Amino acid sequence: MPSIQAFRGLRYDLGHVGSLSDVVAPPYDVIGPEFRDALYERHPANAIRLILNREEPGDDDHNNKYQRAARFLKNWHGEGVLTEEPSPAIYVYHQLFEDGGQKYTRRGFMSRVRLERFGEGKIYPHEQTHASAKADRLALTQACKTNLSQIFGIFPDPENVAQNLLEEAIIGVTPFEATDHLGVVHRLWAVTDIGVIGAVSAVMDPKPTYVADGHHRYETACNYRDEMRQNEGIDDEHPANYVLMMFVSMDDPGMIVLPTHRLFNGAPELTSDELIEKLGDCFETRIAGEGADLAHTVWSEIETRDEQSVIGLFTQKDERWVVATLTAQGREKMAEIAAEQSEDWQGLGVSILHRLIMEHLLDAADMPKPTYVHQVEEVVQGLESDKHALAAVIMPATLDHIRAISEHGERMPQKSTYFYPKLLSGLVFNPLQ
Repeated sequence: MPSIQAFRGLRYDLGHVGSLSDVVAPPYDVIGPEFRDALYERHPANAIRLILNREEPGDDDHNNKYQRAARFLKNWHGEGVLTEEPSPAIYVYHQLFEDGGQKYTRRGFMSRVRLERFGEGKIYPHEQTHASAKADRLALTQACKTNLSQIFGIFPDPENVAQNLLEEAIIGVTPFEATDHLGVVHRLWAVTDIGVIGAVSAVMDPKPTYVADGHHRYETACNYRDEMRQNEGIDDEHPANYVLMMFVSMDDPGMIVLPTHRLFNGAPELTSDELIEKLGDCFETRIAGEGADLAHTVWSEIETRDEQSVIGLFTQKDERWVVATLTAQGREKMAEIAAEQSEDWQGLGVSILHRLIMEHLLDAADMPKPTYVHQVEEVVQGLESDKHALAAVIMPATLDHIRAISEHGERMPQKSTYFYPKLLSGLVFNPLQ
């Protein structure tokens, strides 16, 4: 069972930095070199210097990006740029954003959560991780001894009891506020009332939590805890036994999942007729029309049908869109070639696309990783600029899929989900010492 804990977070002193918007940053894994440089220029205390410090000429084992991040953190704390919360707190976090012309507010809260290895408790993963990313984040944690970014966790709470307790506690309180580069407004409140914290902890105690984003950082936190136990002999209440997590109810009105479409690099060059032939009786197919910009129409149809079994495929060779719908024969074939997976996993659109279409029917298992995009206009731009041989527009996995597949002990294919907006780094840091 997830055990949450209030903590004394490190936060920016606005008297030193001015605007919170100038010092926050998106998660490290969505920041490219040009954006990183822009964040460096935005403010000398921008969190980018902590979460994604630049490599410099002459770096070695003793002077490198991790050590520089640790020095910045220590210096900013010593200079008062960062200050520690006077009392342990749970941090209420709202994100105000738009999607598809509709306005949303996603509500959640940040606290520490006791670490447990995936498969050993009620904290579940839903995506695979890579060793290189975990090694990078472990080196940063070892140097800074601080959680610099929060894990994103989601949990079932049909009545939103936990969040509503916190919402009552912040009525009339002015939040700290930042606006990110996409125009998303982020608001933060510290709740220190012991009674409220205890009530929220009691609500959360029996609930499962599913990692929506931050799998690498979560596993890194477990590795760091184990290392500290072995090398330092820490007890069970040491802060390294916990990790900073943002909790959002799966039933919150602002909790939406957006699609991740694919632009395939190195895919077989096929015409629409050749593609249809290869799909065979596994799919019912229809040529929707020509031109990359028809992606909007194809996606509108798929989104309206709202079925995981419907996929839009673009063949660059003749610039045609094919709408493919899985048939009973296709389901049988999927069950045969993915027999080790559950029916829930087999029925995912991304599973059907990658395991059945790309790996089995097109025999393209060894091609390079695709380019992932989220907006249909990005699909159009990608097809018009880079001439990808094949593209796919596809429904995202739902929150119910995440819950079911996670509880089966399975992990979804890469980029099955896209939780928008991203959580900001720099709102609050969690010391581990």
